[in-house]
Parts: sequence; structure tokens; C-alpha cells
Amino acid sequence: MPSLLSISVLLTTLLIPFISPIQATKSPPQAIMSSKTSNTTIYFGYGSNLWLHQMALRCPHSEYLGVARLDNYKWIINDRGYANVVEVPATNDTKTEATNSSQYAHAVFGLVYSLTPPDERRLDKNEGVPIAYTKELISCKFWAAHHGKPVNVSAPPTETRDMLVYIDRERVEPSKPKAEYIVRMNHGIEDALTKGVPAEYVDKIMREFIPKEGGEGLEE
Repeated sequence: MPSLLSISVLLTTLLIPFISPIQATKSPPQAIMSSKTSNTTIYFGYGSNLWLHQMALRCPHSEYLGVARLDNYKWIINDRGYANVVEVPATNDTKTEATNSSQYAHAVFGLVYSLTPPDERRLDKNEGVPIAYTKELISCKFWAAHHGKPVNVSAPPTETRDMLVYIDRERVEPSKPKAEYIVRMNHGIEDALTKGVPAEYVDKIMREFIPKEGGEGLEE
């Protein structure tokens, strides 16, 4: 009569060919079209969270990853006095690469960060979810940063991937920024330029709402 040990070995031998393929199908693909990588969320910051110091305070475990562009949206200050992105109808012009000032009107540049779950919860509170903003996953073109050097957004993007975007679908009309927000936005613009966000985008789009001087205070 076969021993329990021999029966166990036999069953293991028979099951191995069937177990391996099933396990293999659970492995994530190389190009992850999701806002999450491992246990972190990939976040697209386009307003005062362009300011690296503010992000370090709000989300102490976050990591800067690079620059991204959100196409078929425009950057505004809404009637709350804070930045928002507003979807615009896609046309032949907006589907092309954002390389000149007219096309910048239909694209939003931002900095990309990885967020841990506690970081994301803290950011939700800072952003006023779900009253001031809601959270969406939106496809963005992404240029990865390397060794702290600014990215070149005129080169092909590293990849296109879904990212977490805080967005207000209700307040979509342009307005004026709060005074304290101007200060934080200017810090953010300075950091964004050093990371590779186009100066022409800043001048043509963001400076329509954010003066280079003025404002008071630092925190929302």
C-alpha cells in the first residue's frame, strides 16, 4: 500500500503543470495602464502642488517621478479661486502634439508623483474631496525624470498612462485666484519650469491668471 508521503509527491508532480500557467496569468503586464503601481497611486498635480515643498509637507512619503501632459483639457482658475482643469471637445488640432501656443490652450502640464495610501488620504483632505474636487483616472502622456534633470517634452513621451487627477466638473468658468494662492502658485511655477514644463505654456496659459507678484500667505 503506498505511503502518504509517496501519494503527496505524486499529487504534487501531477498538479505542477496546471498551477504554473494560472499563476502566470496573474502577473501584471509591463506597461501598467492604471493609476496604481504596487501600493502607490500615480498622481498628476497641476496647481499649487507643482510646488515641491508643499507636496513634501502634504504628502511626506510622496516621490516626484516626472512631467505629464493632459490633452483636451484647459487650465483655469475657477470661481473658488483655485486651479481647475476643464475638458474641451477634441478636434484635429487638440489631438496633435502640444508644441505651440495655440495648442497649449488645449493641454495641461503637471508634475507627477507617487503617493502612498496615507499620502492620498491626506491629499484628499487638502483638496476638499468630494466637495471642492472629485477624483478621476485620466490618461496622460508621461515623461519620466532621470537623475534630477529636466525632462524634454518635445521628445516622445515615456508612456501614456492613467493618473489620478483632482477635478471640479461643476465650477468650470474662469475667475480670479485667491491672494494667498498666487504665492503658492508662483512657487509651483518656479519648480515646474526647473523640471521641464514649457516656459511658453506658463507664459501663455498660467500667467493669464497668476501674476508674477502679489498675494499673501502660504497655506490654503
